[in-house]
This record gives sequence, C-alpha cells and structure tokens, in this order.
Amino acid sequence: MTARAATGRSRPELITDAALALLVERGMRGLTHRAVDERAGLPQGSTSNYARTRQALLEATVRRLAERDAQVLALDEMPAPSAGLDGVIGALAVVLHRYVTHHRELLVARYELGLEATRRPELREFYDATGRHRFREPLNALMASAGSREPERHALSLVAWCEGLMFSCAAGSYHSAVPSEEELRKGFGELLRGMLGQRDVGA
Repeated sequence: MTARAATGRSRPELITDAALALLVERGMRGLTHRAVDERAGLPQGSTSNYARTRQALLEATVRRLAERDAQVLALDEMPAPSAGLDGVIGALAVVLHRYVTHHRELLVARYELGLEATRRPELREFYDATGRHRFREPLNALMASAGSREPERHALSLVAWCEGLMFSCAAGSYHSAVPSEEELRKGFGELLRGMLGQRDVGA
C-alpha cells in the first residue's frame, strides 16, 4: 500500500507535515532530515531524496505551511462585495476563531519559520514571496472590495491586528483565554469600521 493510499497524503505532504510537527514539538533544532523520516514513518533517506539540503527542506515546509494556512483561512471563500462589510466581518471572525481554537500548531510552526527567516536571507526571500502571493494580495483585494481607498495600508493594519491576537492566543498571555467568535466579530467590526470611516448600525 502506498503512502497516499494509507494516509490520503502524498509522500511530499507526509514529509512536510512531519517537518511542521517537529517544529512544534522540538523547535528549529529538532528539524533534521533523519527526524523527519522517523516522524513521518518513512524509510531513512526519504526526506533527503525529496529535499537534499536544509534550505530545500525549509522551503518545502514553508510551502506546505502556506497550503495548510490557506485551507484554514479559506480566503477564497470570503463573501462577495455585495455581502457588505457585515459579511466580511462575520467571515473574518469565523476564520480567525477556527484558527486560534483548532490550529494553534500551525501558528507555532509559522513563528519558528519566521524567526529562522530572520537569520537566513535566502529563506527570507522565499518566505516573503510565498506569503505575498497567498495572503497579502487577496487581503488587499478584500479591503478594496470592502470600500477601502487605501487597501494596502488597511490590509497591513488588519494583518497586524490579527497577528497580534493570534500570537497572544497561541504563545502569549491569552493562550488559555481565547476570545469567542462573537468577541472577535466585535473586534473586527471596531477595527474595520474605524479604518473605513463607517459608523456602527444604530450609532
């Protein structure tokens, strides 16, 4: 039975998912080709055959993280502009709540990779390019559809707010006090209506 038949994942996915799990469990020092083989339950040498160097393994792991992030965040499922700002706020609250309650391990792995990128210029370039393509551009489009006249600047503010909240819930002082979906909806409403100059309904 092949690896895909047994798990529903291809061998590259098994390898990079194992790499992400190791980052969460052991940190960057625990990410080795041999450890990935063991964690994935694959024969020794499998990871080296797929990603010969450490840089190649890190890039593959960043790519896989972006794929899994995209599955959780589901930016392509954001409501159409016709749904209005309330639709965008509600969708963002659902997505962020899903992330901080069920996928904190992806956040920890992302922090490990982001910090490593500050020490490896070659990884920095790849890390930034991957995030720009998958997340920054869609968020810019989302802010424009919500009525922003400065979508890039407002997208940066939105990302900064989300990143701060996610870090607080994954590794900071709110790790045991994750906000509810309704609390997140209120937070997004205050942030976006403030940036876009829209008043709350009934205000």
